[in-house]
Amino acid sequence: MSRVCQLTGKKTMVGNNVSHSKRRTKRRFLPNLVTKRFYIPEEDAWITIKLSTSALRTINKKGISAVLNDYAKNGII
Repeated sequence: MSRVCQLTGKKTMVGNNVSHSKRRTKRRFLPNLVTKRFYIPEEDAWITIKLSTSALRTINKKGISAVLNDYAKNGII
């Protein structure tokens, strides 16, 4: 499975490790992803989503139904 948030689309970024002598080598910045199960009362169903912790905070603030409706309205999902 890829390391991409299913709601926000956050994914791995590429950058450099910089040593004391300023030698640069490639590295990856991985997003902070968690796999979480949510219950949607309107559909009477459980869904499993791999999402970033920032998306999880948004869900905790607004609620899963409101977040899914917003993302569907904006064409993200």
